[in-house]
Parts: sequence; structure tokens; C-alpha cells
Amino acid sequence: MMQMPITEFTIAAEQAGRRIDMLMSERSGLTRSQVRRLIKDACLTVNGKSTKPNYKARSADIVRIFFLEERKELLPEDLPIEVLFRDDFVIVVNKPPGMVVYPSAGHSSGTLMNAVAFHAPKLASVGAPLRPGVVHRLDRDTSGVMVVALDDRVYYDLVEQFRSRTIIRKYCAVVFGILRADEGRIDRSIGRSASDRKKMSTRSRRGKAAVTTWRVIERFPAATLVEARLGTGRTHQIRVHFASIGHPVLGDRTYGAKSVIDVGKRKITCPRQMLHAELLGFTHPVTRKQLEFSVPPPEDMASVMSLLRAA
Repeated sequence: MMQMPITEFTIAAEQAGRRIDMLMSERSGLTRSQVRRLIKDACLTVNGKSTKPNYKARSADIVRIFFLEERKELLPEDLPIEVLFRDDFVIVVNKPPGMVVYPSAGHSSGTLMNAVAFHAPKLASVGAPLRPGVVHRLDRDTSGVMVVALDDRVYYDLVEQFRSRTIIRKYCAVVFGILRADEGRIDRSIGRSASDRKKMSTRSRRGKAAVTTWRVIERFPAATLVEARLGTGRTHQIRVHFASIGHPVLGDRTYGAKSVIDVGKRKITCPRQMLHAELLGFTHPVTRKQLEFSVPPPEDMASVMSLLRAA
């Protein structure tokens, strides 16, 4: 396999002194573990030389990222997804519940990116070969609006919008129990759980700042429909935050909510976590127009709300 240069970064004065793995994770949109793998494989260099994850960046350092060419291929698949917007630079889609965002172990096909490859003949190279242009993601069982970059320059612009928190993201969630206040703010750091590495926790010693604001939309017997807005974008943020205040997202098996709840004499079954990315707004990286896309919850979530409302 051969190395192909992907992009280059110059370290600004205000970024000096920070660990290179943490800094480049934020700048590139890659996860910290991906950055560390690149460093280990000598695919991330500083001033033309290999480095270590704990290297402290210096002002004016030149960081170059390479990827190894792989034989893996993202195969286009004609899957049932709703395309909300598409041009030469971005595609905005409504991700259905139960769909993984990109291929990984155990999910070699049937993913959102397989569908995007079908609808968009030209994809970005960043993140290739299996997740080109992916600037954010939704959990498998979370539905709603997602944007994917179709151009490398656009990719980095969108990554910066997410990093600087200018992206507008609004979710709706049905949480267990009755929230008494009409609105609130959850400001609790989130990090990897020490007891289960697949889970996140607000009790992690290495947690990162995380803020979720919410307001009540409707109260049901034994549950509450809330609108949640992200001030940060941590893994499982909404699910972890509401679980931490004793109101986990209904149907979220990972963070403690029941999949079947008793409401009066009726049992209501939740087929998945009742979480939906309802609205996404961002500045188009090329036209600089403010775009905003909104989709209602899918049928499975709407059905649960109807049953709760009628209970």
C-alpha cells in the first residue's frame, strides 16, 4: 500500500502546548483513536517527521495527514432513504432508525453511506474508503437529519462549524418519567465509562464538557416529550445526560430505560430508543447561505407517542 497526502494543517499560536492527538482530532474531525492509529502508522507527521500522541504542539508546526490506500470499497446500494437536499457539495438525508451510518465490523452493507454512494456519484475522499465526507453521525437506533460532505474542502468547513458550535441541532426525545420543570440545562462532563468501555458516563475522570438544554413539549402518563438542543456534541450525549438526571430516553436499553412500560392497564412497547434528530441547520460552505432542514419523527416513534397520549 502507498501513502497519499490528504491535507495539511498549520498550528496557530493559541493552539500551542496542546497534545497533538487531541488537537488533530478536533481539527480533522477524526476520532482520537483514529488520530493515534495514524500516528502509529507514521501517517501523521509534524514538520515532516513522525511524532507521538503526547507531543505538545508548537506554533507554526506543519502537520500533514496521510491515509494508506486500501482495497476496501464503498458499494452503492439503492436503499430507502429520504434525500432532503443535494448539490455538488453536500447531501442532506433523513436517516431511518435501525440503520448504521457507515460500514464496520458486522455491518458491511446496508448502511447510510452505502445509500449516499448510490444517490451521489461523486463523494469526498476524506474518511475514504468507507465513510467519505462523514462529519457527524447518529446512533444506529436514532433517526433524523444528517449532512454528508461531497467535497474535501466542504468537509473541513463543516467540521469547523461543528467544532465552533455554530451548527443548529434540535432533537426530540420521549424520556421516562415526568419532568416537573418546563425547561432546564444539563451541564455535566461526559467520558468513557470505566466499567464498560462501550458506554459513556457523566462520572468519568476524563470527561469532556457537555451541555444540553431542554424544554418540555408534552407530558404523558409516565413519560415526557422534550425538545433537546446540543451545546456540545459528545457521544451519546442526550442519552447519557437524561439518564444522569433520572429520566433516561424511553426504550434506551443501554442507559437504563425500559422498553416496555405500564401505563394504566396498558403495556406500551418501545421498539428502540425514542430519540430523533428533528432539525439541522448550517451555513452552506460554498454559497454561505444558511440552510435548515426539519423532519417529523418516524412512524414507530409517532405511534408510541399516540399510545401514551391516549393512555
